[in-house]
Amino acid sequence: MTTYTPSTPPAEAATDDHALAAWLATEAGRRLLEVRGEGLEGKELKDAGDRAAHELLMELLAQLRPGDVVLSEEGKDDKARLEADRVWIVDPLDGTREFSEPPRDDWAVHVALWERGAGDGSTGPGDLTACAVAQPVLGETFNTAKPPVVPPRTSAKPRIAVSRSRPPAFVEELAAELDAELVPMGSAGVKVLSVARDVSDIYVHAGGQYEWDSAAPIGVARAAGLFTSRIDGTPMIYNRDDVYLPDLIVCRPELADQIVAWVTSRGIG
Repeated sequence: MTTYTPSTPPAEAATDDHALAAWLATEAGRRLLEVRGEGLEGKELKDAGDRAAHELLMELLAQLRPGDVVLSEEGKDDKARLEADRVWIVDPLDGTREFSEPPRDDWAVHVALWERGAGDGSTGPGDLTACAVAQPVLGETFNTAKPPVVPPRTSAKPRIAVSRSRPPAFVEELAAELDAELVPMGSAGVKVLSVARDVSDIYVHAGGQYEWDSAAPIGVARAAGLFTSRIDGTPMIYNRDDVYLPDLIVCRPELADQIVAWVTSRGIG
C-alpha cells in the first residue's frame, strides 16, 4: 500500500472534540478511497482497508489526544477504558463488504467520543459527546459539530432501512404493520444516517452489533433530533465491559411510540 500523508487538522481540533471527530472520520475516509484505488480486490481489499483506516486513526489519536483510550473494532480491547474519563469508540471501516464492491457508496467511517459524567444519568456513568460518520464516496461527513438538518419526509409510505445480507426476520411483519417499504443498504452507519437524509424513516436492528457499529451514528442521529433507543425503548449505553450491543431503533420522532410498542408487544430483542 502507498504511504498516506494526512492533511493538517483544523486549528479548532486542538481543543474542540467535535471538530476533531469530523476531521478524523474524513481523513480515514480519504485514506480508504486511496486504498480502494490501488487495484486490490475481494478479501485482499477488505483487509487492506480495515488495516489502513485503523492504523491511521490510532496514529492520529495518539498524536492529538494522547491521554485518551481507544476502542476500535480492529484493535485489542484495552480494559483501561472502563476507568478512563475519555474513550474514543471507532469503526475504521463499517460496511467492509460494500467497500470491496466498487463503486458502491454504502460504507462509512465511525468516530465517537464517550466521556465520563456526560449525559443525564440514564446512560450509565457517561455518554457519547463528539461523533462523526463519514461517507467518503458521497464526500460527506455527518457530525455533531454541525448536526444534519433532517428534511421533511418526502415519501407517502414509511421506509425501513434493512441489511442487504441479514435483515431481522421480524422487519417484514413491522413493514406490514406500518404499511412501509423496505430499503436494503450496507453499513449500519449508512442506515442510521439514511434516516437523517430522508432516504429512509426507520432503522430497526436486532441481529447483533457491537458498540463501534452504532456509537458514532447514534451520536449524530441524536444531535439531529432523531429518536434513538435499544429495541425495547431503553437508552443506548456505551463503554461497557461487554461491547456487544445487539439492537437499536432509529427513527423520526413521530414514529417512535408505535414502533417501540409493536416491537415490545412481540417480545423481540
